[in-house]
Amino acid sequence: MALLRVKPLSALRQFLKGQASGGIILMVAAALAMLIANSPLGRAYEHLLHSRIGPLSLHHWVNDGLMAVFFLLVGLEIKREVMDGQLSTWPRRILPGIAAAGGMAVPALVYLAFNGGATARGWAIPAATDIAFALGVIALLGNRVPISLRVFLTALAIIDDLGAVVIIAFFYTAKLSLIDLGGAAAVTILLFALNRSGVRRLIPYLLIGTLLWLFVLRSGIHATLAGVILAFAIPLQGTPRKPDLEEHSPLHRLEHLLHWPVGFLIVPLFGLVNAGVPLLGLRAEALVAPVTLGVGLGLLVGKVVGVFGASMLAIRLGMADMPAHAGRLQMLGTALLCGIGFTMSLFITLLAFSNDAMLQAEAKIGILAGSLLSGLLGYLLLRVAKGDTPDRMEA
Repeated sequence: MALLRVKPLSALRQFLKGQASGGIILMVAAALAMLIANSPLGRAYEHLLHSRIGPLSLHHWVNDGLMAVFFLLVGLEIKREVMDGQLSTWPRRILPGIAAAGGMAVPALVYLAFNGGATARGWAIPAATDIAFALGVIALLGNRVPISLRVFLTALAIIDDLGAVVIIAFFYTAKLSLIDLGGAAAVTILLFALNRSGVRRLIPYLLIGTLLWLFVLRSGIHATLAGVILAFAIPLQGTPRKPDLEEHSPLHRLEHLLHWPVGFLIVPLFGLVNAGVPLLGLRAEALVAPVTLGVGLGLLVGKVVGVFGASMLAIRLGMADMPAHAGRLQMLGTALLCGIGFTMSLFITLLAFSNDAMLQAEAKIGILAGSLLSGLLGYLLLRVAKGDTPDRMEA
């Protein structure tokens, strides 16, 4: 359909620049959280996070409520790319798909090499890539990185996000309430019935989606997954009168509405709420604890080995082509950036170690250290790596 083919490069540039700018703000929010947590304001910061607003604490409103909106946007991006975007055909999916699979499997194995028993539950923490952070680093490089690598990284991260959603649904679900699950299933059927019946107004979907969030919150499945379910029910087609115009697609309208508040408010707020680790109160052993090492090395070593190794193997076997105008060192630098696992890694940490503050702190140290080193090394390598790049994207 012509819906997504109106000025595709311009739309892609707008998306990438928005993600990159949001990533830079997320970096600032994470740094601010660390400063506050390790300052005299640290206790007030913790008290504020656990203060209750109605039925939930501020911490839970951000992680269970606002992050459902983040997952709604993730779901919209996944659906758009799979239906009529960079992942719409198998040749386009093969390289980022293989790279994403390697980039999830190898970090998990690295983590499990250091952890067993109760701490093995955190195996998925280093498996995710933070697209906003990674594109934020690439934005600092200007036109040194070809657009083909930015598209590859974006597609990989979207597949990565889908994998993380599946992992959360199957491996980090608490006790289930069958009554609430039934309610969620009924509401889901209603949402897709609206889609099939041709409803193109967003308000009915959003109102019913709120009810879905309530059922999922009470069911034992993490409430944020309601955002993904709602996203897949939002119609990709335009109105009957103007089916081919992008601005008349409910999915595109909602995606454009959400990009700014999610990128510049919700995700930075999540970083501000969750990135603060009081290092001064931690024992020295926490810096080299199995969880810290598993997460940190999973991101720094596991991601680059999984993404770069799987990509090069697929290219060598003729299963996929090298991204246009990109060299191997540029691919290696991009694979390093995949080790920035901030947002989703923090989120999975809270699910994996929900009742153990010390393990949460150790995992957060690993996330921060692994992400920082991955981002720094990826930036330095991409800065010096050369490629035949007439296709470079302007800064």
